[in-house]
Amino acid sequence: MRRSFRFLLRPTSAQSAVLAQCLEDHRQLYNAALEHRRTAYRKAGVSVRYGDQSGELKHIRADDSGGQGRWSFSSQQATLRRLDKAFAAFFKRVREGHAPGFPRFKGRGRFDTVEWPKDGDGCRWGSQPHHPTAVYVRLQGVGHVRVHQHRPVRGIVKTISVKREGVRWFVILSCDDVPAKPLPATGAVAGIDLGVASLATTSGGEHLANPRHLAASAERLAGAQRDLARKKRGSKRRRKAVARVAALHGKVRRQRLDGAHKAALALVRTYDVIVHEDLKVANMTRSASGTIDAPGVNVAQKSGLNRSILDAGWGVFLTILSHKAESAGRELITVNPRNTSRTCSRCGHCAKDNRPSQAEFACTACRHEAHADVNAAINILRAGLALRDAVAA
Repeated sequence: MRRSFRFLLRPTSAQSAVLAQCLEDHRQLYNAALEHRRTAYRKAGVSVRYGDQSGELKHIRADDSGGQGRWSFSSQQATLRRLDKAFAAFFKRVREGHAPGFPRFKGRGRFDTVEWPKDGDGCRWGSQPHHPTAVYVRLQGVGHVRVHQHRPVRGIVKTISVKREGVRWFVILSCDDVPAKPLPATGAVAGIDLGVASLATTSGGEHLANPRHLAASAERLAGAQRDLARKKRGSKRRRKAVARVAALHGKVRRQRLDGAHKAALALVRTYDVIVHEDLKVANMTRSASGTIDAPGVNVAQKSGLNRSILDAGWGVFLTILSHKAESAGRELITVNPRNTSRTCSRCGHCAKDNRPSQAEFACTACRHEAHADVNAAINILRAGLALRDAVAA
């Protein structure tokens, strides 16, 4: 398996300044390469490729007027590949008829990661193997940076990335051949229904709590954003206010990730087979405002629902669940969500009137009553087991 390991860096103040300059120089390289492509196509109708720009790197580094020569050649190539991937995704969206989203120039707050594509080429993990207590990563142009390694690294380190989040720096290791750690079989199976009142409800009636981290921090966030709105653009006070808002959002994100990891781990430890709906969260949380010619209805209610869904973090939770299930040797099945919440788990009758309220299910045919999420989870489990039997046959 391929897995990523993320650790907090402990750079000195001098190393922090050099890391910030490294990030800034890679951002400028990205923007210059983007401008090169735009200008070449606009003035001469020529499409510039990654190979062309990679070949020009040696001349840029030899000039060294901008300080580009001190950084790893491979990391600069990775930045150019990042731009190339952005253009490939743009052309793919054009072919498929989606909103194109032409690649944009990166502002200072929009470029936060530098990648070294090969351990040993401009970077080295565990660069001080004889140090008795600390772990270090060596980065070309920066030096040996101390790492707060809170868990062992498994597999073979392939790529190393450094990311800035607020005032913190992190190192991310992408590792190949990470061994799986199968958990002992339990013989239990479950369907899960994702929701807002509870993050997930199992077919056995267990409810996993939804902590609503964004709602809990909404008051402090609103105050910080009001304070930010009063600051003059470009001022030092505005930069401090921006950092405060970013720190609050970062805390909410970390809380959400922590909760998703714990909930997914609880499910993986308990069940051998887990079935969930194949939800398109991006489609479910689209705005209902519509257009001037065709304005939407119930816009405020839909906006509140979208906020609650995103605060619950369904997409993050399902991604983490799939990774943990693969690592633990569990089977994860996805099913079509159509009518799972309207169908009676006892008689199979499907009708909109079966849901008199959000939490209540009362079948209009057989009078079966149950918690709406538990009823849906049972339907999800049955659909998943039927799908597995069909594939096995």
